[in-house]
Amino acid sequence: AYTGLRWGEATALRISDVNLARRRVTVQENAVLVGGTIHTGSPKTHATRSVPYPDFLDDLVRLGQAHKHPDDYLFGTGSEPLRLPNSQDGWFAGAVRRAMRADPGFPRLTPHDLRHTAASLAISAGANVKAIQRMLGHASAAMTLDTYADLFDDDLDYVAQALSSARRHSAVHVLEAGASH
Repeated sequence: AYTGLRWGEATALRISDVNLARRRVTVQENAVLVGGTIHTGSPKTHATRSVPYPDFLDDLVRLGQAHKHPDDYLFGTGSEPLRLPNSQDGWFAGAVRRAMRADPGFPRLTPHDLRHTAASLAISAGANVKAIQRMLGHASAAMTLDTYADLFDDDLDYVAQALSSARRHSAVHVLEAGASH
């Protein structure tokens, strides 16, 4: 929910892919389930990328690294990538059901929906579209904009407010400049 990684990218992360000092993970593998067996290969875009994570995840990342070799997987036991949880009775579905019971307005979501959550949070925080594109591993900013265009609707109000603010600011400077002459 805070990195925008695809499930297969997150579960294919190895200990050596984590840079604790920079709070970055290097996405260079993707795990997919084929015929009941997990296979790893290149990411969807076939390109390696660096993805930031927020400082409040430090303890969880360190916990995932504890007692593991650099070639081990970050999540789970380290011996193989985690499998995508069952959409009906897996741990993720159970967590969503508990959240929905606690808050009837909580939406039904999937692990992939958390990728959209990350994009939404980044957009709401004012992140640059090019940075969001890189974080998500999109081929272009246009793809990011096309995919998440609905998340930018509130930006129209922001644009109008920013233009009004800029005009007020300019008008004050013009008046001050005129007064000093």
